[in-house]
Amino acid sequence: MREDGNVERLSYVGILVFVLIGCLWLEVVLRTHVLRRWRRLLLSLVAPLVVFFIWDAYAIASGHWWFDEARILGWRLPGAVPIDEVLFFLVIPLAAILTFEAVRSVRGWSVGDEP
Repeated sequence: MREDGNVERLSYVGILVFVLIGCLWLEVVLRTHVLRRWRRLLLSLVAPLVVFFIWDAYAIASGHWWFDEARILGWRLPGAVPIDEVLFFLVIPLAAILTFEAVRSVRGWSVGDEP
C-alpha cells in the first residue's frame, strides 16, 4: 500500500517532532532549566549547526550525500541543504542537552556553574 505523498513528505519532520515530544517534558518535570538559559543553549546549538550545515552543503555539492525528495518538505536553503536537515541540527543537540541535564538533575551532579 502506498502512503499519501503529503504524509510521506512529513517523515523527516515527524521523527523530529517525536524526538521533541520524548524530551521536552524533561524541562518541566525535572526542572532542567535548559530553555531558561537560552543564551547558553543558543551557543551550544550554533556551533554544530554551522559546522554540519557547511559539511552537508559540501557533501551535497560533491554528490556524496542526498535526500529522498519524497520524504522531506522540499524547502532548501543555500547549498541545497533541506530545511528538514537544519531542523535536525537543532533538535537532536537540544534533545541531547535536555537528556544530559535531566540525568544530572536526578543524580544531583554539579558542573560547577550553579548559582
